[in-house]
Amino acid sequence: MQRKKIIILDGHPAESSLSRTFAETYKDAAEKNGHDVRMVHLSEMQFDHDFGQGNYQDFKPLEPVLEQVLQDIEWSDHLVLTTPMWWGGLPAKLKGLIDRMFIPGRTFDTRNISKLGLPAPMLAGRTARVILTSDTPGWFMRLIYRQALIRQVRDQILGFVGFKPTRFTYFAGASYPKPGSVERWVSQVAKIGAAAV
Repeated sequence: MQRKKIIILDGHPAESSLSRTFAETYKDAAEKNGHDVRMVHLSEMQFDHDFGQGNYQDFKPLEPVLEQVLQDIEWSDHLVLTTPMWWGGLPAKLKGLIDRMFIPGRTFDTRNISKLGLPAPMLAGRTARVILTSDTPGWFMRLIYRQALIRQVRDQILGFVGFKPTRFTYFAGASYPKPGSVERWVSQVAKIGAAAV
């Protein structure tokens, strides 16, 4: 088995959450199988998550905590993101982290445009796993919402900067899980973490 360098981002803004439980479960399982793991918790990060009036030529300098996370991503082979779905999207602080940190010259190259008119990704060669919790049933997510958030994260965020493939694990009924559900979910995440996928 190939040893991987893994960065885990617990993307829940609260100190205690299922997202944090899944992040720590994945970390423990991956480390037991010899992988190098770094982990950050969004709840412990202090930064201005408003991109503000900046543009691609004049954006806010990254706070040290954002610079460190970006360096960890650049170091990694594999990114793991644990996050809830809130109002059909990502938590505001997590979206702010992405807005601030995924900047040109570090994650995509606006001077190198493809035939499709898209800037070249600068984080290519990396893979990702997103562990997503929600109260929306899986069938509703697929048929009614057409997996909008999954497509956004996979294609318009992670895929845009080079992560391919991005795999998803989706757990529904997260606010009031049925008896035994959390234990089954943790077991599933442990298996994913052991395989480092």
